[in-house]
Amino acid sequence: MSCIRFNTPAQMRQLDALKESPELANQAVAAFLSPAVTESKIARLRTMAADRRPQIRESAALNIHTPAEVFSTLARDTETSVRVCVARNEATPCDVLRMLATDPSEEVRSWVAINYFVPADAMEALAHDPSERVRQLVAWKTSLTTEGQLATTS
Repeated sequence: MSCIRFNTPAQMRQLDALKESPELANQAVAAFLSPAVTESKIARLRTMAADRRPQIRESAALNIHTPAEVFSTLARDTETSVRVCVARNEATPCDVLRMLATDPSEEVRSWVAINYFVPADAMEALAHDPSERVRQLVAWKTSLTTEGQLATTS
């Protein structure tokens, strides 16, 4: 199968028009944007978070539009995989990340350690975690921050 794409003359004219017209370009981009978050979407996320199947709860835990109180509930899920998804989500509230920093699962704590938005006090606690893997992840993330600060000051 070839990777070459053949555009018709009409398609080429449309592409040329997009290059010359900022309004048309904005309309084209707007056509591909995600739909607005509605109350019905939030209601679906709440329903998904209460589903009996862990994979469905994982989907709710990974969604950036999940409400804060739902993240809190999912962070106490009996399935480790659901708690991992909460820890991975950058939209997870700081209080929930603090709670997950003391999770019994090393995997959950590891994901908290590399979450960009984990609070400093939780990172400090994770730096003294019983798991060497978690401590190594904290050290790795700290080294990235240090390197980034050195690069911006040089």
